[in-house]
Amino acid sequence: MSYLNQKTIKNSIKFSGISLHSGLNVNVCIKPAEPNFGIVFKRVDLPNKNLVYPNFLNVTNTSLNTTIENEFGAKVSTIEHLMGALFGLGIDNVMIEIDNEEVPILDGSAKLFIKKILSAGVQISNSPIKIIKIKKEISFSDGDRFISIKPSTLSLDIDFELKYKNSLIGNQSNSVKVYEDDLTDIYNSRTFCLYDDIEAIKKLGLAKGGSLENAVVVKDKEILNPEGLRNKKEFVNHKILDCIGDLYTTGYRIVASVKCSKGGHYLTNQLLRKVFSNKDNFSILEIKEKNLPHTLINRSLLKSIA
Repeated sequence: MSYLNQKTIKNSIKFSGISLHSGLNVNVCIKPAEPNFGIVFKRVDLPNKNLVYPNFLNVTNTSLNTTIENEFGAKVSTIEHLMGALFGLGIDNVMIEIDNEEVPILDGSAKLFIKKILSAGVQISNSPIKIIKIKKEISFSDGDRFISIKPSTLSLDIDFELKYKNSLIGNQSNSVKVYEDDLTDIYNSRTFCLYDDIEAIKKLGLAKGGSLENAVVVKDKEILNPEGLRNKKEFVNHKILDCIGDLYTTGYRIVASVKCSKGGHYLTNQLLRKVFSNKDNFSILEIKEKNLPHTLINRSLLKSIA
């Protein structure tokens, strides 16, 4: 069977954990699904009208996380790390049952999601995958923040830069080829914040579950986490993880080149809305082994984290 065929997991996965913003303990069960099912969240704590689709048009909040919502008001928030893990492992179809509104933060990265998925095994179907190919360069800006997407040959390239006044974070950039590079550092990189921002965030009713167990906290020129950083570019690498997860709200893997400066969930979502507002900007292709000699799945990630 081909790596270019649709994939699901072989066995169900269960895990629990604290949610970053609500501070509640949440239980999740990820189940195998048939080809062309897609990625679907199911709020099992709600009696009905509880299916929520992680589509960019269903994104209703991009402040400190990505939140999706259906037409009946059922929400699932902080989906970006789990979506990034599914994208990176090439998982096309699963049902994600969750008993509250927010996906657990676990260690603040996608590392544990990926380990769980790999432990379940990957099931490859006979159905070919579909990809989105970008045909025109599209950009979106918000003040001095900027993101663009343009055509690429067979890859998804992400070029991301951060610019922080904090001298420890400072200006940090990284570029990755998502389908070819070893993305271990990307998927292991944790969410982060400035110590000086914590009080303001909590006044908004957020980060109730935040701790040094699930976030990197920077105070002036010091990392408060005893273990320090996991890699030298953990800050920008986490932003790339978020970007990958948010790009998967298109429903398919993408062939394109993305460049972003000082971006986040909001810019990525606005860019996707702009791209898909015009059918001339993209095409959706069904891919078969014989007509594309490319995996569109990062095999090095499978090897390095297994």
